[in-house]
Amino acid sequence: MSDRSQRLDEPGTGPAARVLEDRCGRRVDYLRLSVTPTCGMRCVYCRPAGGGLPRAADLLTVDEIHWLVQQLAERYGVRKVRLTGGEPTSRPDLVEIVARLAAIPDLAMVTLTTNGLTLVDQAEALARAGLRRVNISLDALEPDLFARLTGVDGLTRVLAGIDAAVAAGLSPVRLNTVVLRGLNDGELPNLLQYAASRGVELRFIELMHMDASSPDLAQRYLSNTEVRLRLSEFVTHWQPSKRQYGTAERYRAELRDGRQVEVGFINPRSRPFCDQCNRLRIAADGAIYPCLMDHPTSSVLSALRPVPDSVLLDRLLADGLARKAARHPGHGVAAMSEIGG
Repeated sequence: MSDRSQRLDEPGTGPAARVLEDRCGRRVDYLRLSVTPTCGMRCVYCRPAGGGLPRAADLLTVDEIHWLVQQLAERYGVRKVRLTGGEPTSRPDLVEIVARLAAIPDLAMVTLTTNGLTLVDQAEALARAGLRRVNISLDALEPDLFARLTGVDGLTRVLAGIDAAVAAGLSPVRLNTVVLRGLNDGELPNLLQYAASRGVELRFIELMHMDASSPDLAQRYLSNTEVRLRLSEFVTHWQPSKRQYGTAERYRAELRDGRQVEVGFINPRSRPFCDQCNRLRIAADGAIYPCLMDHPTSSVLSALRPVPDSVLLDRLLADGLARKAARHPGHGVAAMSEIGG
């Protein structure tokens, strides 16, 4: 682990670093930044069937992204940035974005969430640019089911992308699985065995019902308590991980064949973690989302154009975090695909 990674939990080190807090006193030091709203998949739980996207001219440029993150890191002590989408690898200047953010001294880590479709071609370049960790969506290992869930016949490419991420030295490589009752819940043991065979982490995520999602998704919810119960047939021992941080309940699972695999459970519905939320979300067009499940408050774009304005940025951030609720509402109001999940 690099020195910068080890500093992830430390406060900002710059002399002007402030503490960014919401109205509930929760410290915000983690930015989830969408770099594009476009995505080549149409996952059933994520993207609506229709709807427009922002104009290209309204999306943050590389220079604007760098200035924004530099301000957040140096002046506010933001320690971690996760680049999301849409699908971030569909942005042709992603490697440049990663390289410029990774060079910010006060930023401890740049990570990425991807659907993995084109990762086989980009993993090595992203790692060289300074990317350290990657989360890859993988909801099924059966090709037809994968295509049904994502709208793309792309399982072979995603699996190749996972192997490329491991080969490039990204660590940890995490697989994200949204569990849907009656659809991919039969894939649970296969996913567990696959993660163990590749030496990667596996995280099961409870379905969050977004208003943009299909109405019949409500009946697809499966709690992670039941997921773990089903997996216990294949696991001899669940050892709680010594590294408990973030939103996942983490375990070292020992399989019946003796192999071990790191498994995380993210439980936004059965055991909400809102009281520990340290995140700020900014969409590709600059919209500030205090919560994944809420409306945007404003946009940082007005603090970036025509020239960067740190005073205005301060006001916009303060206003956005003042509206961050103590707990997220029962249903999301936006398309999760456009604000980073």
